[in-house]
Amino acid sequence: MVDILYEDNQIIVALKPQNMPSQTDASGDNDLLSEIKSYVKEKYNKEGEAYIGLVHRLDRPTGGIMVFARTSKAAARLSAQIRENKMNKTYYAVCVGIPQQRSDTLVNYLKKDEKQNLVRIVTQSESGAKRAELSYRTLETEGDESLLEVKIVTGRSHQIRVQLAGIGNPLVGDNKYGRNKFKPSNNLGLWAGRLEFIHPVTKEKMVFACPPDKTKAPWNKFYIDKHFIR
Repeated sequence: MVDILYEDNQIIVALKPQNMPSQTDASGDNDLLSEIKSYVKEKYNKEGEAYIGLVHRLDRPTGGIMVFARTSKAAARLSAQIRENKMNKTYYAVCVGIPQQRSDTLVNYLKKDEKQNLVRIVTQSESGAKRAELSYRTLETEGDESLLEVKIVTGRSHQIRVQLAGIGNPLVGDNKYGRNKFKPSNNLGLWAGRLEFIHPVTKEKMVFACPPDKTKAPWNKFYIDKHFIR
């Protein structure tokens, strides 16, 4: 069952469960894009496949808020907002350890190995390097784990995971970038909890916020709900 936060005739805002692909991939597992197409087709009795535009993605292990377009015009306008950094995304991350700086801006250059699906921090001069920028602040610390609020400026693949691992604070549950600091968890400590954008037709400012499931690890160590009271 798709968890819909908002819908009209131009957009649908939904929650992607952790460990579900944003769109069809080689695994053949159920994906959110297909689920939303089926939801729209059934609800509105549409013949043939319903048009749903995928304008951004979340990595499979990452859960949280996504916006989809219901028309090509909406898709084009939402995509333009992303290109122009006018769509604001806030993530919540549980990392191993306590960052040396309670808040900071990280700027790195990243390069993706497509064959291994692995991203590395490289020098600016390396061929294929792409600039990655994010800012974070520490919200809570419990034992040897910290809850961070993360805002990204660029939308690079695995960006948050790689950049936090780069300062020695990999995400809980991240066996790809955690290395010897890997802490087992059924869920990666990363959640897209807040999304802000301009409605592609009405031009209204749209703001959505939704916390992760506070009963599940690694979120259950922290007072998650208080950070979503606006």
